[in-house]
Amino acid sequence: MATLTLSGPDLERRRGLRQMRAVALSLLVLAAVVYVLTLHDTGAWGYVNAASEAAMVGALADWFAVTALFRHPLGLPIPHTAIVPTRKDALAESLEQFVTENFLSEEVIGEKMRTAEVSRRAGEWLAVGNHAERIVEEGVRTIGAALPKLGDDDVTTFVRGSLLPRFAEEPLSPIAGHFLGSVVDDGAHNALFDLLMVEAYDWLAENRDLLAEVVGPRAPRWSPRWVDSLVVDRIHREALTWLAAVRDDPLHPARKALDRLLLQLADDLQNDPEMMDRFEAFKRRMLTHPDMGTSLTAVWDAVHTALIGAIGDPEGPLRLRATQKIKDLGHRLQTDQPLITKVDTRAAEAVGYVVRTYGTEIVSIISDTIERWDGREAAARIELHVGRDLQFIRINGTIVGALVGLIIHTFSELI
Repeated sequence: MATLTLSGPDLERRRGLRQMRAVALSLLVLAAVVYVLTLHDTGAWGYVNAASEAAMVGALADWFAVTALFRHPLGLPIPHTAIVPTRKDALAESLEQFVTENFLSEEVIGEKMRTAEVSRRAGEWLAVGNHAERIVEEGVRTIGAALPKLGDDDVTTFVRGSLLPRFAEEPLSPIAGHFLGSVVDDGAHNALFDLLMVEAYDWLAENRDLLAEVVGPRAPRWSPRWVDSLVVDRIHREALTWLAAVRDDPLHPARKALDRLLLQLADDLQNDPEMMDRFEAFKRRMLTHPDMGTSLTAVWDAVHTALIGAIGDPEGPLRLRATQKIKDLGHRLQTDQPLITKVDTRAAEAVGYVVRTYGTEIVSIISDTIERWDGREAAARIELHVGRDLQFIRINGTIVGALVGLIIHTFSELI
C-alpha cells in the first residue's frame, strides 16, 4: 500500500483490512497443510485431499483477482493487472458518468425533492428548540459584521453610479399607478388622511392670527377693521367645522372626492400617455438632482445607525419579533397546505435548476480529484475503503473451492 497520511477512521479501516487479510491467508495455509498431510491417503481422506486442493486453487485464484485490482501480483507486470493505478482516469470518468446518469439527473433529484417533504421537515426544525434564536443570532452576527464595512463612499458610489441611473431609465409610471390604485382600493391611505386632518385641525385652531394675516390684506380698503375681524372669525370657524366633519366622518363627501381623484390619477399614470410622460419627466428631474445622492446617503446613514442599534440589543423588539416570525413560519410550514405545496415545488425547481446548470461542474469533482492522485496513492485509498470487504471474496473462494472440489471428486469416484 502506498504511504498515506491516515486519520483516525482510516487507521481503523487499515486494522480491519489487515485482520481480514490474515483470515483469508490463514484459510489458504490451512488448506495447504491439509493437502500435504492427506496427499497419499485414500478412502475418506482422499475426499479431504481433493477438497483441500480445490480450496487452494480457489483461494489463489481469488487472491490473484483481488490483488490485480490494486497492484501487480508478486510484482510481475502481468497484462490487465494493477487496474486501479493504471486506469484510474478512465475509471474516474466512468464513475462520473455513472453518478451523472443515475444520481445527479434533474428527474431523479426533482422526484426526490418532491417526496422528501422539505417544507415539513424545515418547519419542524424551525418550530422546536432554540433553532429560531440561533438563526436570528447568526443573521445578526453577519449583518453586524457587514454593515460597518459599507462606508459612505461605497454607498454614494452605488447610489449615484447604479441605483439612480437605473431608476431614471426604468419606466415607473405604470408601477406607481398600480401601487396607488391598490392603496386606494384597500383603504390603506385612510390612516394617513386621518392623521393629516387631525394635524390640520389642530394647527388651524392654534393659528387664527396667521389666517388673519393671510385674509386681512385681501379685504377692501374701505372695510372697517372690526368687520374684517368678524369675517376672519367666520372663515376660521367654518374651516374648523369643515375639517372636523371630514376628520370625524369616514363617509364624508370630501373623502369620497379624494378617493375618486386618487383613482383617476392611478388610472392616468397607467394609461394616459401625457400624464405618464409628465410623471417620468418629474421622476428624472428628481433623480438627477445633484442633492439626491447625498440625501439618499444621509437616509442610509440614519437607517444604518438605527439598524445596528436595534440588532445589538438581545432583548430588543426587532430581534424578538424576528425570532417569533421564524417560529410562526415553522408552524405554517407544517399546517398551511398551499404554502407547503409552494415551498416544496419551488425547492424542487431550484435544485433542478442547479443540477441542470451546474451538474456537470459538480460531478466533475470526482474525476478532477482522482486524476490529481498518484496512481499508487489512488489504489491505496480505494483499497483502504473497500479492501476489507474484498477479502471475503478470497474467503468465499476458499470455501466454495473446497466444496466444488469435494463434489467433483465424489462424482469422479462414483463413475
